[in-house]
Amino acid sequence: MNKLLATLIAGLFATSVYAQTTTAPAAAPVATDSAAVGQSTAGTTALGDTKADNKAKEKIAKADEKEAKDMSKADDKIAKAEQKASDKKAKAEQKRNKKVADANEKVAKADPEDKAKASAKAEEKIAKADLKAEKTEISADEKAQKKIAGANADKAKAHAKANEKKTEAVADAHKSDAK
Repeated sequence: MNKLLATLIAGLFATSVYAQTTTAPAAAPVATDSAAVGQSTAGTTALGDTKADNKAKEKIAKADEKEAKDMSKADDKIAKAEQKASDKKAKAEQKRNKKVADANEKVAKADPEDKAKASAKAEEKIAKADLKAEKTEISADEKAQKKIAGANADKAKAHAKANEKKTEAVADAHKSDAK
């Protein structure tokens, strides 16, 4: 239970970090550039049309493209994990329903004097089927949450890496302009 709680907290943390750091769409490199460097918009206008500035703009565009690609991969991982968990839950529910139907059928077929005994056995089988279905659902959710937390961490890392590349590109351009 502690592992599940830790995983859920880590996923929440990674999601909140990603949500806080995402400020602009990937298609606006100049806006994300200012966010990466921590300057006002006046600081980004310093990237003009010099060779170094154009090179920096290319690096920023590549960083944005790589970040978008990594985000897409992480989103795919999340979707697959959620789908797999959903499928496992549905399968567990089907098995449970079948066992309940079989148990109820045995009670219906039992002789009148054996109905009480058959009913007690059916209740026991139904309780076991419920427990097994619940355990399967919990396990599926736990696995999905671990994968989602990992994917959210991948997103946060990709965003941080892109910001690092953008900052380096702007710094290099400013160094070249200063020479």
